[in-house]
Amino acid sequence: MGKLDGKVAVITGGTSGMALAGAERFVEEGAHVFVMGRRQDVLDTAVDRIGRNVTGVQGDSGDLGDLDHLFDTVLHEKGSVDVLWASAGAGEQGRLGEITEEQFDAAFSLNAKGTLFTVQKALPLLNDGGSIIMTGSNASLRGYPDWTVYAGSKAVLPAYARVWVSELRDRRIRVNVLTPGQVSSPMMESVMSDEMKTQFESVIPRRQMGRPDEIASVALFLASDDSSYVNGMELVADGGTTVI
Repeated sequence: MGKLDGKVAVITGGTSGMALAGAERFVEEGAHVFVMGRRQDVLDTAVDRIGRNVTGVQGDSGDLGDLDHLFDTVLHEKGSVDVLWASAGAGEQGRLGEITEEQFDAAFSLNAKGTLFTVQKALPLLNDGGSIIMTGSNASLRGYPDWTVYAGSKAVLPAYARVWVSELRDRRIRVNVLTPGQVSSPMMESVMSDEMKTQFESVIPRRQMGRPDEIASVALFLASDDSSYVNGMELVADGGTTVI
């Protein structure tokens, strides 16, 4: 018997990296998963990789109309949601003094606004006792140079969680932030040079970046009844980077 048997999960940004690994793990544990991604070709590849009990929905999590389409699809196909993982996010480097308005708007539109409205638009479909997970970043905890905007756009998520726990307590909906550290993923590979990767790995106690499947295991914990007494928390999975 799987830990998510009969459950319906929605994962935004679920077409690559740790969120895709999470989608695969959720399906293995018995869930039907709706995966949202911006690029149709990448979305199709992800759906093929997951293989079963999956519905792909093309869209941008920073676009409220696309979010409406996502949850209309969920409503018509399954009727309700048990697990929502708002994982869509992006960022780029920008040193103070050189940050552009376009960089700020792009990061906050997706990471802060997109996450908030993903949750808000899912709320009518969320079953009582459900689980909301948001993907944070240890960039908001450690102060990496050149990552001001990305760190700031992720730092709002624990504040959301604390407020929403209070607002949703009568429905017993749990809200937690999963905050990974450096994880080998297409997004990380696209923004990191070999020198930067070596620098990041040097601050991880095991001297090795995380794997998507390691984060997927943490997401499964937060999605399932295993974490029934975990609420309003920021669970950091970064190999100990932020404590040394």
